[in-house]
Amino acid sequence: MASLLKLSTALRRPALLAGNRAGSSYAAAFKSALANEPATEVTTLDSGLRVASESVPSQVATVGLFIDAGARYEDKHNNGTANFFEHVALKGTTKRSQAALEQEVESMGAQVDVSTGREQTSFTARCLSKDVPKLVEILADVVQNPRLDDADVKRAREVILGEIEQVEAGNLREVVLDHLHSTAFQGTSLSNTVWGPSSNIRSIKADDLKGYVGSHFKAPRMVLAAAGDIRQSELEKLAEQYLGKVESTFDGKPPQLSAVRFTGSEMRVRDDSLPLAHVAVAVEGCGISDSDAITLSVASSLIGTWDRTFGGGVNNASKLAVASAHDKLCHNFESFNLTYRDTGLWGIYFVCDPLLCEDMLFNVQNEWMRLCTMVTDGEVERAKRQLKTRHLAQLEGPHAICEDIGRQVLQLGRREPLHDLERRIENVTAANVRDVAMKYIFDRCPAVAAVGPVENLPDYMRIRSSMYWTRL
Repeated sequence: MASLLKLSTALRRPALLAGNRAGSSYAAAFKSALANEPATEVTTLDSGLRVASESVPSQVATVGLFIDAGARYEDKHNNGTANFFEHVALKGTTKRSQAALEQEVESMGAQVDVSTGREQTSFTARCLSKDVPKLVEILADVVQNPRLDDADVKRAREVILGEIEQVEAGNLREVVLDHLHSTAFQGTSLSNTVWGPSSNIRSIKADDLKGYVGSHFKAPRMVLAAAGDIRQSELEKLAEQYLGKVESTFDGKPPQLSAVRFTGSEMRVRDDSLPLAHVAVAVEGCGISDSDAITLSVASSLIGTWDRTFGGGVNNASKLAVASAHDKLCHNFESFNLTYRDTGLWGIYFVCDPLLCEDMLFNVQNEWMRLCTMVTDGEVERAKRQLKTRHLAQLEGPHAICEDIGRQVLQLGRREPLHDLERRIENVTAANVRDVAMKYIFDRCPAVAAVGPVENLPDYMRIRSSMYWTRL
């Protein structure tokens, strides 16, 4: 029997070595492929406008204007103005009526979208690569010459108020995350919602929107980005031609991000008429350029995302997912790491039955404490692979690439190459995760937001007392 065991071991050893060589070869090929990805070229014009592009071999392209403007640049009196402008931006310009604008876009088979966030506003257009010059001209016209007719403003007001009601009734995830920002960053501009309060929406007029555009839509606050079959030199010429007249000076002091302050606190909206409880718990994270951002993303990936409809069940790699599936703790959960310029929120959002809030939160915080003290190398390796897969999947196609270029250049002044991102993720170790988790999670005051039948959710002091383990 001993000789058979020795023979079996000897037979297996070459296969193991071959597997190692294959794995090593694959890793090298992967790194080489990332290193050979087209570089993102960035140029700053004399006006301060930044032009960025990545050449993608595709017949379809995306071009976008990304602007430093959003809810975080607003105050309690004008909160909602940026989102309001989103709803009237495509209602026509001083050069084009709404019908002419829509017909021109439709005739090219293009699609134009406007999106508003907490720190930026974007105008993007998906089109054939040969139509990029025309779409740049259209986007420049929309940004520089908005019509802002009183009738359009009135109609947009009714639409926005209706959308706010729909969100509050049907998109409880967004409602809870808005409450989370409101309580975590209370007293600062980052607590502003993108929608703004209804009272502001009812009072915003065309002159307010014109003032908003005049204050924020300046060349140094803009990035023209494109991804597709287009050259950087061509995009620079288009920027000079159509955006060369955008003002670069400000009347008074330029808009600035105000300082933020995280407050451990909670906001609960108890509504027993809802069938499920919606809960978010988070600690203060770090800014997008902070060296800890990647490690926190790995930690978030380690906690993972799970839904009852997912396959795997109790065989899931995430221990929290296994507990959720085995004990039916929740319907779904989502770990997140939201990064802004100078701060962030790291936490989890989950939906559960009314009487399982306490059990689910116990397992969440237990897993957080395990992150701080005993997470293993194997778990971190798995989380790193998932994070890399998710990043690469999110950059599939010119549209996703263009949005990533605009966001990064606007916030960082450059776009991080994929091989650098992969290297930073790969360099994260279990010890790094434990150290960063101890820094941001262990014995920190969390922010809590909950909507629905949340009577079973422990009070804040109990939640706070579970943010550390007493170790002897």
